[in-house]
Amino acid sequence: MQYGFYGWDNADVQALNTMYRGIRTPLDLYDALKNVWCAGTCAPRMRDQWTAENPTWGQCSITAFLVQDIFGGQVFGVPLGDGSVHCFNRVGDCAFDLTSEQFGARKLNYTDCTEQFRDVHFSKAEKKARYDLLREKLLAFCDQA
Repeated sequence: MQYGFYGWDNADVQALNTMYRGIRTPLDLYDALKNVWCAGTCAPRMRDQWTAENPTWGQCSITAFLVQDIFGGQVFGVPLGDGSVHCFNRVGDCAFDLTSEQFGARKLNYTDCTEQFRDVHFSKAEKKARYDLLREKLLAFCDQA
């Protein structure tokens, strides 16, 4: 099966955290997240444009930190030119972005990006709450699978 997210073809790292039943690789996680991403986990400023057809819209930072919880590694940010960054993951030599499909055909530059830190992102209470919601929804989905 082919995926559309950046780095899918070399996203072969193994889960370190096994509390998410059935999640062994980033591909497994992506498949599960497609069932749990929702408007409630989307960034509030982007929520009015979220659709089930583009479920990755507005989900980057909370997804990237969840990926980090499961696979380890680091979270980096691609500057978007408007002062914001788009978060993605690097685990060892493997870089991937489970939410890159939200940009459609636009190609992001994943080189020379700055590391992003959870304490900075989660200093915003709404973002921490969205992360907690995504985590809870993923755990519930994995328990049902």
